[in-house]
Amino acid sequence: MSIRHGLLALLSTGSRHGYQLRVEFEASTGATWPLNIGQVYTTLSRLERDGLVEPGESDEQGRVAYTITAAGREELARWFGTPVVQSDRPRDELVIKLAMAVAAGRADVAEVIHKQRTATMRALQRLTTAKRAATDGAAQRLVIDSMIFQAEAEQRWLDHCEAVLKEES
Repeated sequence: MSIRHGLLALLSTGSRHGYQLRVEFEASTGATWPLNIGQVYTTLSRLERDGLVEPGESDEQGRVAYTITAAGREELARWFGTPVVQSDRPRDELVIKLAMAVAAGRADVAEVIHKQRTATMRALQRLTTAKRAATDGAAQRLVIDSMIFQAEAEQRWLDHCEAVLKEES
């Protein structure tokens, strides 16, 4: 998810200033994507430049609340209506690491898999604990569930990697 679209989604429910956006963004993502306040204001500046948000008047504390524009609502609807395709996601460093370990023959691939499996299991335990402690509603739960499913899929893929390597040896 882009920060840009996340901020537009939050602004679609009402005007907010930067700090409110940061807090609500982190809460909506189950605190799994922490934002630097500088990222928020840089993104708001770009959204304003692109005509997707408008700044309001400063309050007594000097904070400016931003409002989504009609163009911003159209951009948000376009984003929600466009599926995310695999090629739009960043490369998977683990896949590249294992492929290079096998191709180059310079690493103990079984050890690389073992260390990754251990780290993934720890992450899965932390996520399960976080899910039990989650109190911020459906958005937070969906984010944590997605991360749990990804970790479980990674474990299955690591099992598959071991099986393929055993077949090859």
